[in-house]
Amino acid sequence: MSYSPSIYKFIDGGDMPVAPDLELVLAVLEPHDVGDPQLAVGEGGSLRFWVRASDGSEAEISADETGILVERPQPGEVFAILAELVVKLRAVIIDPSSGRAVCRAEERTQLPADMQEEVIVIDMTGEALEAALTGRTDRASQ
Repeated sequence: MSYSPSIYKFIDGGDMPVAPDLELVLAVLEPHDVGDPQLAVGEGGSLRFWVRASDGSEAEISADETGILVERPQPGEVFAILAELVVKLRAVIIDPSSGRAVCRAEERTQLPADMQEEVIVIDMTGEALEAALTGRTDRASQ
């Protein structure tokens, strides 16, 4: 897959996302990082990871005070890692093909009013997130 969803956190319906907790991002992603550990934390505190799930699926993830970019997530369990990150941050993930947000019911009310109407609300699991973003529901056949 060659798209790059983004993860953002909104508070109290504000129009602008707030900075993600980069220490939390590091705590969630570092155990799955297969890149050079010395390159994970960049200047200014930005983070960059090459994440690999137990099934071999991967994604490149970068984070800074503006948000989190997930580059080329492959089908599979890497979506469970993304779902864990979204839940722990109490954030939403933006589908690049539609521009709509995907989140749990708990985060819906935190979104700007115009996004609340179009949001896709799911139980934030890897399989549900993958299906919401890609339409793929046949992971068991891999």
